[in-house]
Amino acid sequence: MTAMVEAFAQRLAIPAVVAPMFLVSGPDLVVECCRSGLAGTFPALNQRSSAGFDEWLCEIEERCGPDAAPYGVNLIVHKSNPRVEADLEICVKHKVPLVITSLGAVPDLVAAVHSYGGLVFHDVIQRRHAEKAAEAGVDGIIAVAAGAGGHAGTLSPFALLSEISEVFDGPLILSGAMSHGRHIAAARMMGAQFGYIGSHFIAAAESMASEPQKQMMIAASAKDITYTDKVTGVGANFLAPSLASATLPDGHGEMTLSDEARAWKTIWSAGHGVGSTREIRPAAAICAQLIAEYQAARAAFCE
Repeated sequence: MTAMVEAFAQRLAIPAVVAPMFLVSGPDLVVECCRSGLAGTFPALNQRSSAGFDEWLCEIEERCGPDAAPYGVNLIVHKSNPRVEADLEICVKHKVPLVITSLGAVPDLVAAVHSYGGLVFHDVIQRRHAEKAAEAGVDGIIAVAAGAGGHAGTLSPFALLSEISEVFDGPLILSGAMSHGRHIAAARMMGAQFGYIGSHFIAAAESMASEPQKQMMIAASAKDITYTDKVTGVGANFLAPSLASATLPDGHGEMTLSDEARAWKTIWSAGHGVGSTREIRPAAAICAQLIAEYQAARAAFCE
C-alpha cells in the first residue's frame, strides 16, 4: 500500500469501509460508523442540493471529531450528474479523506483530491473498468463482485480480484455479500486490503431506509434477491418482494438521476448477504460485532 493508504488504514479499527448506499446512507449512519472505527461513507446525491451536501459535511466533521475513523463521499462521475463539478469543489474545500467514484474514472478529479492529500477509490465490475481506473491514477479499486447490493457485477470475487490484480498493483477493496467479520478477514486472505460492507447496515437504526424497507431486509434471505437490469437499465440486485409490487419502466434506455431516484424509493436494493440481518440495531453495535468477529477470525487463521 502507498503511504497515504497506509495512513488511512491505520485510523481504522479493522480494514473495512461501510459502502455509500443510495437513499440509505446519511450523516447519522456515517458518524456512528466512524466513531466505531469503520470508514463511514455516503453518496453526495443523497442530499438534494450541493448546498445541503456542504452542510452535511460540516455536520459530519463536527460530530466525528479528530479521533474518529475517516469518512468518505461517493461521487457519480457521469454526464447525467450536473452536480459533479460543484460537489467536487465542496469535497476539496472540506478535504474529504476518501472520495469514491462511480461511472467514470477521471484524472482531473483524482488530481483535485490528491491536491489536499485525499484518496480516490473507484468501483468496478470488470477488468476493462479497472484498466481505465488505473490509467486515471486512482489509489484503490473496489471490486464489486457477484452478490453485492446495488449495481453489481456477476463475476466471482476470486475471478474479479485476480483479473483486476493483473492490471492494477494498488490496494483492492472487495465488495459482495459481506456481513460478518470473517468475510473481511477472508477478503484479506484473498489479496484485498479492505472489505466493503453495505447491505448489512440498511437495517441500522441510523440508516435513512424506511421502516418497511428495514422490515423487508430482516425477513429476507439470499433467495429473495433478484438480479435485473429492468429497473435502471444496469444490472443490480434488488429485494424481490419490492420488485413484485412495482411497475417497472419500459425498455432499457438510460435513466436520468431523478428517474433513478424515484425508482429506488420503492424498489429496494440489497445483496446476497441479507440473511445475516435479523433485527434493527444501532450502527455502533453492528460495527462492534464486525470488529470482534474479524479479530477472532484473524486469531484463528494464525493458530
